[in-house]
Amino acid sequence: MTYVVTDNCIKCKYMDCVEVCPVDCFYEGENMLVIHPDECIDCGVCEPECPAEAIKPDTEPNLDSWLKVNAEYAKSWPNITIKREGPADGKDFDGRPNKFEEFFSPNPGEGD
Repeated sequence: MTYVVTDNCIKCKYMDCVEVCPVDCFYEGENMLVIHPDECIDCGVCEPECPAEAIKPDTEPNLDSWLKVNAEYAKSWPNITIKREGPADGKDFDGRPNKFEEFFSPNPGEGD
């Protein structure tokens, strides 16, 4: 089992999860974070820290596509271990439907 970041992170990109991860398995894209599935130790401390409830265990149904997104982009995006402020308008996007289709960016973020 691993944890995965899902579409509600897109354009919210809160980073509370990053500072509690004991193995630094988060990677930063331009407008979301992902978890490297081979580095995640399944401790679950990140899940309750996400204000957008965008982190889920991969045992939940219908997360196969998100596991693929996390695995793919964790290979090319920079590692992030330090919490920074999320986007100023992040709360405006929290809970919005169809975020992947409308807003996902494959571009990398800053990282540490």
